[in-house]
Formats: sequence, C-alpha cells, structure tokens
Amino acid sequence: MNPLLLHLAYFMLINLSIILIGYWLVRNTMIWQSWSLLALSILIVHLIFLNDNPIIQMLALIATTFTAMKVIAAAESYKGKSLRLTFLQWTAFSIGWAGMRAQPFETLGGRPLPDAWPKIKFGISRILSGFLLIFLAHQLVTLPIDSDVLYILITGILLVAYSLILHFGMLSISAGMWRLSGVSTYYLFKAPAKAKSLNEFWSKRWNLAFSEMTSVAIFRPLKDKTGGVVALMIAFIFSGLLHELALSVPVKSGYGLPLLYFIVQGIIVIVEKGLLRHKIRFLQNRVLSRVWVFFWVVVPMPLLFHTEFIEKIIWPLAGITIK
Repeated sequence: MNPLLLHLAYFMLINLSIILIGYWLVRNTMIWQSWSLLALSILIVHLIFLNDNPIIQMLALIATTFTAMKVIAAAESYKGKSLRLTFLQWTAFSIGWAGMRAQPFETLGGRPLPDAWPKIKFGISRILSGFLLIFLAHQLVTLPIDSDVLYILITGILLVAYSLILHFGMLSISAGMWRLSGVSTYYLFKAPAKAKSLNEFWSKRWNLAFSEMTSVAIFRPLKDKTGGVVALMIAFIFSGLLHELALSVPVKSGYGLPLLYFIVQGIIVIVEKGLLRHKIRFLQNRVLSRVWVFFWVVVPMPLLFHTEFIEKIIWPLAGITIK
C-alpha cells in the first residue's frame, strides 16, 4: 500500500477517534483530559507524517489541532451546563465548521436562516479572485524582474490569494451552507481592513475561530487567576505556539519566529489599550488608526511567514518553483 495513503488512513482514524472521545469528554466537561487528548493526537499525527511532503504535514497538523481544540473549547463552554448537542450535531460541528463555538449547531436541522446565499456568493467571488492572483503570479515569474523584488512580490500575491480562497472564500461558503440547514454560522473574517485598533483586528475581525479558541480555552479560564494582562499574553503565546506547529514544524525550520510574532502582537495590544485609555489622539483618527494596525500586522510578518515556509510551502502550493 502507498505509504501516503496509509498515513492518510491513520489520520482519518485519529480524527474520528478525537470526535468520538471528545463528545464523551465534553458531556462530562473533562478539561485537563481534553488538553491531554490534544497533545497526544498532535504528537501521533506529527510522527506519522514526519517524512511526508511539508504541505501534507502542515494540513494534517492544522486539521488535527482544530479538531482537538474544539473538544477543549466545547468542554469549557458547556462547563456547568447541560450539553444540548446530539452526537450528529457534534460531528457536523467537528468536521464541517472552522469556528470554535459549538452552540450554533444545537439548531442544526432547523429552518433555513436568512443571509445564506449572499455569504455563498461572496465566498465564490473571493475564490475566483484568489485564483486570478495565482494566475498573475505565474505570469510574473516569466518577466525579467530583479529576483529579490520578484520574490517579495510573488510571495505577497500568493499570501493574499490563499487568504482570499480559504479565509474569505471557502469559509464564507461554509457559513452560508450551514445557514441553509438552520445553523447560525457567520463570517470568520469580518472586514479586517476596517479595524481601527490592533485589539479590534485580533479579537473581532481576523480569524474569529482563533480568537474564539483562545478566548474560551485560555483567556477566560485564566483571567480571574492571573489578571487580564497576563491572561492576554498567555493567549497570544498559545496562538504563537499553534502557528509554530503549522508554519515551522512541517518545514523543520524557523522555530521561534511565529511565536515571536505573536509575542510582539500581544505586547502591542497591551500598549495600545493603555494609549486608548489615555485617549492618545492619533488612535482616535480614522486614517492613522488604520495605518497603526496595518504597520503592526504587516511589518513583523516575515517572522510569521519565514523563508523556509515560503520556499517549501507557499510557492510549491501554487506550482511555482523558486529559481
């Protein structure tokens, strides 16, 4: 049997096991056992795909992490409450939705909700835009442009293209499709360019799946014990560790850089909160506040998307070879 097919079979078995065991853990609100399941499942998947293509490793680790984190998030969310999710609803949530809030799936099978088709159409348009950008990147490779300029240009185009396809495309279609089945799903990426503060960007606009995850599993449980500032930094550090798993582990390089990126983000969010409390004028300005957000998200980005990740995953995923 082809080794990759065997590894994929193991991957499916592990994730199905997480869903089965996870439902029992959530029903009994077993928190530390849920964390143990996360650590064990990630370790096993990492070892299984250790020598496979970095792209396959990345996808397997991300999918397994998200499945296992849903167990933790749901166990925390239903603490002290009765679980109203049927096993079928739990399975649909675990497999078919990237968000971390299980409660919307309690109504799965109900009447269709409004605003489904606009989300689907929005998603389709973003996917088409993303593929057009990938096509553009392929054309740029053939042009006599300075190699360093070309590297930066194509990398930027591909990162935007992948974000359009996945974040704004596939996830928007998923939200619309679930709404047709009575689930109150929503955009997980809500017009991030409109963010007027870094805190707003990370907590309300960019990747709500991650913000839900860190809020429910890290920030809220720790806030009363450690205080808000420490809990917030731990949440950002945890995000950094998960990005290490997705961006550094598959390429066996760049360790510590994604973590450093999120440490920087956490520090700036805390500083920003202080500036906003003192009503610093430039953060009250509609344009300057957005420049502030753009600067802190984009300028440190080489830490997040480091060279090895770009060369072994970003470019090859588009079928482009770095010369």
